[in-house]
Amino acid sequence: MIIGYARVSTDDQSLDSQTDALAAAGAAKLFADKVSGSKRERPELDKMLDQLRDGDVVTVTKYDRL
Repeated sequence: MIIGYARVSTDDQSLDSQTDALAAAGAAKLFADKVSGSKRERPELDKMLDQLRDGDVVTVTKYDRL
């Protein structure tokens, strides 16, 4: 399964362009956080990591989003 992860740094920013790109790349599941990359607490990233199984592929729009 292809799984997408999106992140923006502030609540003011939109996830739309990232989630659209991930869906276009074939992501069947999407996880998204609105939190600074410097923060260690990213609930959706943690949820995604807990749900990963052998054979899953994680995709992001840019490496710095992960």
